[in-house]
Amino acid sequence: MKELIVASRNKGKIKEIKELLEGLPYKVTSLLEHPNLPDVVEDGKTYTENALKKAVTIAKLTGKMTMSDDSGIEVKAIGWQPGLYSARFAGEGASEEAKNQKIFNMIKDVPMSKRQCRYRCVIALVDGKGRKIGVVQGTCSGLVAMKNRGTNGFGFDPLFIVPRYNKTFGELDESVKAKISHRARALKKFRILLAAV
Repeated sequence: MKELIVASRNKGKIKEIKELLEGLPYKVTSLLEHPNLPDVVEDGKTYTENALKKAVTIAKLTGKMTMSDDSGIEVKAIGWQPGLYSARFAGEGASEEAKNQKIFNMIKDVPMSKRQCRYRCVIALVDGKGRKIGVVQGTCSGLVAMKNRGTNGFGFDPLFIVPRYNKTFGELDESVKAKISHRARALKKFRILLAAV
């Protein structure tokens, strides 16, 4: 079975990707199974640049097909920030709780009707020589809650309300999130991309 490396050490992200790619004829591994590989600095100007940089770097070091996901949350009331900088905008190494709290603080006076946000996910796939096979993306629109709600998921999930259910990703069952999230939507397109390789 061919190996597909996920260029990430984010446990929550890796778990989601592995579950959503189940049934494909690939052994899906990540940087957690390849501890000697470096962390790739995300200094691109777009999600696509970051995803490609991570995937290309790891593919060239391993000679194996690699995918990389760059994603973030974008909040309308603060100019669609933090976006690309979601992982780092609260400071290097900040906890998920600290990142969520920073968003709450930034929009504390914004009423519910103006708390629109969206999750965005961009996934790049490259071959074992680091040549681009394709890039796909998915988005999911929602609202920022007034406080963290629920313990499912990871990252910004406890503050991201899905209006259709009036629940955050932190409150929704994982099986629902696996159908409607930004990453689920991107991975649906990704499976088609991978099937054509």
